[in-house]
Amino acid sequence: MYQQVIQAIENIIPLDTAEKAFITSLFTFKKYNKQDYFLREGQVCRAVGFINSGLVRYYATDANGEEQLYDFGKENDFMCNYSSFLDHSPSASNIQFMEDSEVLSISHEDLQRLYAGVKQGERFGRLVCEQLYVYAIKKIASLYADSPEQRYLQFLADYPGLQHRIPQYYVSSFVGVKPPSLSRIRKRMASRQIY
Repeated sequence: MYQQVIQAIENIIPLDTAEKAFITSLFTFKKYNKQDYFLREGQVCRAVGFINSGLVRYYATDANGEEQLYDFGKENDFMCNYSSFLDHSPSASNIQFMEDSEVLSISHEDLQRLYAGVKQGERFGRLVCEQLYVYAIKKIASLYADSPEQRYLQFLADYPGLQHRIPQYYVSSFVGVKPPSLSRIRKRMASRQIY
């Protein structure tokens, strides 16, 4: 149950046997059903989740009441609204399960214990924050600089196989187009055998 999260952390920093045992003691396991929420808009995000199995979507509701999907989380991903988690402010977005899922969660307090109790714990935190920052900047830049087709190609590269697990209207929301536009993009790409 804990091997996946240990492996994800070891992909960033080395861990010894005692540190692995310490880390597993800090996480709690929970099952979620499809359509359940890990976090709702207006709540304070009090934990980071690690997805052992399943799928989530991140979305916000705009002024017109429409959902704007901006990210996904899948197996072996950490999930969180980091701005809410870090400064304890109400979340402006939602994290909802798109499949029945199994999650390991760590609270803000226990994450601080991890940073302090693991030799390279602080380094782990810094590297994760750097990765999140780079990802956010690239995503923002893509919204302004890339065409919808380029954003769809990036979606396929970042989330291989995911287009078969989710409704296409979620993909179109993520790419920033209406479903008919996504269908046209996919037809053009299929005719050029891009994917």
